[in-house]
Amino acid sequence: MKTKIVVLMVSLFSMQIIAQIEQDSINQLKSVVVNARAKTLRELSEFKRHGQFTELLSSQELNRNNPAFLEQSLGVMAGVQVDKRTQVGGQRIVIRGYGNDQKFNNWGIKAYFNQIPLTNAEGVTILDDVDFSVVDNIEVVKGPASTMYGAGVGGVVRFYLKNSDDKGISLTQNTTTGSFNLIQTNTRLDYVTDNASMFVNFGHLQSDGYRPNGESLKNFITYKGDFKFTDKQSVSVFLSHNYSHEGISGQIPYSYYYANNDPGNDAYIRKNSHLDMQSTRFGVSSNFKFSSTFKNSTVLFYSGTDSERVVAGAYEQFSSPNYGIRSVFTKSNDISNVIENVLDFGTEIQQCKSLISNFRFTGDLNNPLTVSPIAAGNYYKYTTNQQSVFIHDRINFKKYDFSVIVGLSANHIDYDRIDLLALPGLIVGNTKNTSFSKSFQTSYNPHIAIQKTFKDQIINVSYSEGYNAPTASTSYISALNKANDDLVPEKAKMIEVSAQGLLFNTRFDYQVSLFNMNINNKLTQLSAANPVGGSYTYTANTGNQLNKGLEASIGYVCDVKSNPILSKVTSFVNFSYYDFKYTDFSTRVNGVLTDFSNKSVVGVPKQKYSLGLDFQSPKGIYLNSTFNYLSEVFSDFANTNTVNGFGLLNAKLGYKIASKNKKLSLDLFVAGNNLTNQTNYTFLFLGGNINDFDAGNGFPSDMAADVNPGSSKAYFWNGINIKYHF
Repeated sequence: MKTKIVVLMVSLFSMQIIAQIEQDSINQLKSVVVNARAKTLRELSEFKRHGQFTELLSSQELNRNNPAFLEQSLGVMAGVQVDKRTQVGGQRIVIRGYGNDQKFNNWGIKAYFNQIPLTNAEGVTILDDVDFSVVDNIEVVKGPASTMYGAGVGGVVRFYLKNSDDKGISLTQNTTTGSFNLIQTNTRLDYVTDNASMFVNFGHLQSDGYRPNGESLKNFITYKGDFKFTDKQSVSVFLSHNYSHEGISGQIPYSYYYANNDPGNDAYIRKNSHLDMQSTRFGVSSNFKFSSTFKNSTVLFYSGTDSERVVAGAYEQFSSPNYGIRSVFTKSNDISNVIENVLDFGTEIQQCKSLISNFRFTGDLNNPLTVSPIAAGNYYKYTTNQQSVFIHDRINFKKYDFSVIVGLSANHIDYDRIDLLALPGLIVGNTKNTSFSKSFQTSYNPHIAIQKTFKDQIINVSYSEGYNAPTASTSYISALNKANDDLVPEKAKMIEVSAQGLLFNTRFDYQVSLFNMNINNKLTQLSAANPVGGSYTYTANTGNQLNKGLEASIGYVCDVKSNPILSKVTSFVNFSYYDFKYTDFSTRVNGVLTDFSNKSVVGVPKQKYSLGLDFQSPKGIYLNSTFNYLSEVFSDFANTNTVNGFGLLNAKLGYKIASKNKKLSLDLFVAGNNLTNQTNYTFLFLGGNINDFDAGNGFPSDMAADVNPGSSKAYFWNGINIKYHF
C-alpha cells in the first residue's frame, strides 16, 4: 500500500515538468459581473479549488449581528451549529453533526486564523481568546478534509483578517452597549501605502451575562502587516495578545430549563467558577514566486496559552506553548494545448509542550475551594507531535470544462506524558506512575473529485477520507491507572454529490450537497463505576455510525431601480436535513453492554434552517432580519430523552452615512436577539456525558443537570461605528 502511495505522489509531481500556466486561470471562475451576494464569487472559487462543499461568510453576513456572538453568524450556515458554555466563551463548532459529544472545547474539526492553525498539535481548538471583531470573512470546508489540513472528520473553519484597501491613514472606532450591561469597543488604526498595509486593533468586551455568575471580560490587541518587497516576494506578520475571563454558571436540569427557571448550578457558583485565559499568538508568512508558474507560501507560527479553570469538581492550571510550520508549494503547467494542471504539495508540522495540574475539590460546602491531598491530584508534562504531508493535484481539460482532482495526505501523531508527581520521594507512599508514551500508525487519507462546469454552474462528485486520533488525555484512564491501549483513531469515508452556481443574471446563487459519510471506530466519551466509589470517564471506540444528509443554501439579490425608499432587497434560505444513525454501535451503561445500533445520533437535529431578509434604502437606512430554527434532538444513546427544538428571531436596524469627500463615515444601529422570547439552549451534555450530578448543586438528588440555557427573554444592543480617513 505504501509503495503505491509513493508511486502516485511521484507520478503526480512528474506531470509538472512540461510547459506551464498561471494557477489563477483554474482557481477562478471566468471573469463575469456578479450581481449576487458579496461572498459568492470567492465561495465558488474555493468550492472549485477544494473539490468539496465549501461555504463562506463575508463581512456583510458577519455584521448582520454582533460579531462577538459567533453562534449568531456562523451558526446560521447550513450544516453548522455553534454551541457555547458561557455568554461568549466555551464555543464548540459542530459541522455536519460532528464534534458535539465533547464536554469541553472543539475536537474533530480544524480551525485556522488566516494561515495560522488555531487547532493545536493535539487536535484541540479553543476559541475563548479569539477576537472575532477583526475577522473579515469565514470559510467552512464541510466533511473530511484531511488531504490538505490533516486530522479532522467534521471539516475545516478558516477565519480571515483583511487589511484596509484605502491608501493613507484611517481610524475606526466602534462602540456598542446593550442588555446585561454590555460594553464593547474596538479602536482600529490602518496605514496603507503602495507596498505595505497594516492595522492595529484594540478590542474590549465586558458584560454581566444573562446567567448567575455569567460575567464576561475580554481584552484583545491585534496587529497585522502585509509587506511587498519585490514582485516576487511578500511577507505578512500577525501578532495578538489576548485576555479572556468567563464566569461559569454550570448546567441545570431539564425541568428547570423548560420552566425558564435558571438559578445556576450551586456547585459552580459557590466556587466562583471561571475560566481565565491569557494568550499570545505570532505568525510570519512568506509568499515567494520562484517563477510565473512555481511559488511557495510558508508560515512559521507560535501560540502560548496560560489558563486557570475553576469548575464544580476541580481546580486546574494549564500552560501550553504550541509552534510549528505550514508550507505549501504550487506548481502549474500545461500538459498539452488542451490540458492544464496545478499541483499543491506541502507539509504542516506542529509540536505542543504543555504543563497541566489538576486537583480535586473535597466537596466541603463550608470551604468550597479546599482540595484533596496532592497524591489524589495530577501534574503532567505533555509533548505532542503532529505531522502532515500532503499533495493535491488538479487536472483541467479545458475544451470540456471538466476537471479531475486527486489528493493524498500522510498524517502522524504521537504523545509523551511525564507524571511530575511520580518523582521518587516526592509523595510518601506514592507508588503510581502514570507516565506513558503513545504513537499512532501513520494515517493515509485520499481525496478524489471530478468537476464539470456549465457556464456559471459547477457540479462536483467526490470521495474523501478523514481521521481523528485520540487525544493524549483520552489515551490514559487515570482512575484505573493504565494506558487506554485499545484505542485506535476513528476513520471517516464520505461520498458527496454537490453543486454550486449562479442563475437569473447571476442574482440567484445556490449550493446543494448530498452526502453519505461512514465513521468507523467512533471515539466516544463514556462513564463507568469507579472501583473505589463514584464514577469516572473514559473514551472508547464504540463502533460505527452512518451520516446521510442534504444541505442547501440559496440567496437572491434584487436591485430596485428609481425607488427613493428601497434600493436593494437580499434574501437567503439555508437548510439541512440529516439522517444520522449508529450502526454496529455498543457501549457499557451501568456495567451492562448495550447495543444502540439503528438509534439516532445524539445532539443532531434532523432539520435545521435559517431565513434571512434584508432591506436597503438609497438614503442609507438598512434592516437585517434572521430566523434560525433547530428541530428536536435526542440527548441519550437510547433516544429516550427528547430535547425540544426552537427558533430564534433576530433583527438589526441601522443607518449608514458618509461625507461628500468620503473621509468620514458613520453607522448607527439598534438590534435585538430572540425577539419572540423563546426557550433555547446553548450547550447540552450528550451521549456518555449525560446524567451529570455535582455534589451540592442545589437540585433534587434525582435530577441530573445536563443543559446550559440561553437567554429566554429578548435582549437588545445598539451602537455607533465611526471611520475617519486622514
